[in-house]
Amino acid sequence: MNHNISRYELDTVELHKDTLRYVDVGDGPPVVLVHGLLGSHESWAGQIERLSDKYRVIAPDLFGHGSSDKPSGDYSLSSHAATIRDLLVHLDIDSAPMVGHSLGGGIVMQAMYLFPDRVERIALVSSGGLGPEVSLLLKAATLPGSELVLPVLAANWVRTSTETVIDKLSAWGLPIRLGKSMEEAWRSFETLANKGSREAFLASTRAVVGPRGQTVSAKQHFEKFAALHSLLVWGGKDPMIPASHADNIRREVPNSRIEIFSSAGHFPQLDEPELFFRILDDFLMTDKTVEIPTTTAVSN
Repeated sequence: MNHNISRYELDTVELHKDTLRYVDVGDGPPVVLVHGLLGSHESWAGQIERLSDKYRVIAPDLFGHGSSDKPSGDYSLSSHAATIRDLLVHLDIDSAPMVGHSLGGGIVMQAMYLFPDRVERIALVSSGGLGPEVSLLLKAATLPGSELVLPVLAANWVRTSTETVIDKLSAWGLPIRLGKSMEEAWRSFETLANKGSREAFLASTRAVVGPRGQTVSAKQHFEKFAALHSLLVWGGKDPMIPASHADNIRREVPNSRIEIFSSAGHFPQLDEPELFFRILDDFLMTDKTVEIPTTTAVSN
């Protein structure tokens, strides 16, 4: 299957001489979806369709990701946040709710800090920036020499061999069923075979993660959450960033709404699409003046 072919029609805009591609679909109030490391607008598959029935959905491929250009340069949270700001300016959107997944959560929080008038409310999904612990894979990507190892691991023959083993085990009566989170992680990993994507991944990762874990914390932004509608959604079985990080928000900002999907992995929007949509839609529709209680969702 060719994962480079999008199921959505992508619009383009040139920002600082580089081309950014994005989904812009639906009518109604805008909502911006920001993907994470190695992701793209495809990380929101299914949610784009559901949300576009009620909202104008903006889902960019960040620079260095997906179908957008992969320039050499700055891949810091601030640079990505400025890209989101520039896209809103291009689309003549003054402000919007922002939903960020993984690295996208850190980008959304940075946008809130740098451009507060642009951010109406935030929803963080398996977000970075809320605690030091991350998977060994992300920490390994920060080590010297990882740029030499990654192209081998992402090579087509390695991926094909792995897929063949999985198929053989299934044929022998030992089915290995990849959940939606694992399927998306595998699809994302394939992009590392591209040199530009690989360099952007290493630059983006090293901007926020070190050998001991995440090096960037949003704790200094927590006080801003008190005056801003905020939602956190996490997969209880997230192997990349532990759901326990949500407790940092729970303690510091008791009025934030927190939902843990007990059976979901790193992509709860894919593992539990209907539940995720209902919770996000309810959050987006809640009047800004109404206090949001803290709750927990349980998925089966």
